[in-house]
Amino acid sequence: MRLITYATGPAPAPRIGVRVGHRVLDIESASRVDGEPLPASMKGLFREGRGALSRVQALARKAQSDAGRFASALLEERAIRFLPPVPDPDKFLCVGKNYRAHLEELRKNDLIKEMPEEVTGFVKLNSCLVGHDTKVAIPAPVKHLDYEPELVFVIGRRAFGVKGEDAMDYAVGVTILNDLTDRDMQKREVASGSRFWTSKNAPGFGPLGPEIVTMDEIKDPYDLWLTCSVNGEERMRVNTSDQIWKLPAILEHFSRTMPIEPGDMFSTGAPGGVAVGKANAKDLYLKPGDVVECSIEGVTTLRTTIVAPSANS
Repeated sequence: MRLITYATGPAPAPRIGVRVGHRVLDIESASRVDGEPLPASMKGLFREGRGALSRVQALARKAQSDAGRFASALLEERAIRFLPPVPDPDKFLCVGKNYRAHLEELRKNDLIKEMPEEVTGFVKLNSCLVGHDTKVAIPAPVKHLDYEPELVFVIGRRAFGVKGEDAMDYAVGVTILNDLTDRDMQKREVASGSRFWTSKNAPGFGPLGPEIVTMDEIKDPYDLWLTCSVNGEERMRVNTSDQIWKLPAILEHFSRTMPIEPGDMFSTGAPGGVAVGKANAKDLYLKPGDVVECSIEGVTTLRTTIVAPSANS
């Protein structure tokens, strides 16, 4: 399934849907057509458990074969505004320094002081998250804005004290984060020892989506190609097999003393190939007018347009 959080205008409350062909089926509205109401939020849906997800899948099949019956719950994609698939996670934990090639880029640019010996991470704030096909303004002080496409695992049920061998049972699906980064601020944070990562948490610095692709559609999460293109030019193409710590180690590490709740997310790090790692980095940093597409190749694509501060929306 492809699960989406969306709005139909600038003010309405977020709704959740599931792709049905080229349209979106509103889950709560469809459930009223056929059975008892389902939740209207992604976290609420996950809290209902696997039975609720199975019911969403059944509703999508019914809407596919009997669109007329579900007409009131079906929307054209052009009529919706994509929001982050989980706009309000209790925790969005980002694993740092997790691709071998990217570690070398960071080392060469003095963006790490030492190679990590265990899983490291930082928090991505909800206030920086935006959805697919959103315009993101470059804050005036930022001169070197970099792109970082990252595979994100969405957790579907409460995880506490999880052992690595059981970790994949807790993942409901995957999505994409473009972990936009102010490289100048990042250098200052590394030099000072700061762990807050203001460089990654400015408004709009968390494009996420466009959808959650459930795990039944992902044959092997560690044989996926992550790509990033800017204005149609491919800047990177890296396989997720290059990750050092995979979800079993990540979830075991973080759930030792901290409960991971339904809708929490783990972003699994930036691959090698970002602008800062290249000799012509100054030519590659993002500028107003750039269209950035981050993809799980053959699965889904997240698109973001970079704009000047006055044009932010």
